[in-house]
Amino acid sequence: MDAPPREEREDPYVERTAADLEAVFDVPVRVSVVLGRTKMPVSHLLKLDTGTVVELDRQVGEAVEIYVNDRLVARGEIVLVENRLGVTMTEIIKPQ
Repeated sequence: MDAPPREEREDPYVERTAADLEAVFDVPVRVSVVLGRTKMPVSHLLKLDTGTVVELDRQVGEAVEIYVNDRLVARGEIVLVENRLGVTMTEIIKPQ
């Protein structure tokens, strides 16, 4: 089968709008924010109780990682909004 003449091919750089994405607006995704990490033996994990402080590998004010469906998409900062924790994106991670 022959390829269509050049002038009949779709332009791959057509400008898109938010309305073009309407079909995926209701698709659920899992968003995770990693405040920090630590390693501990299972015996210590089993001893954790309400009020236990777990030391993480991050400093206060250090950027947090934002994942969508287990894929790193951004970094951000923790914010307090109406007595609730939130995150503000400060850097978008471009896919490699």
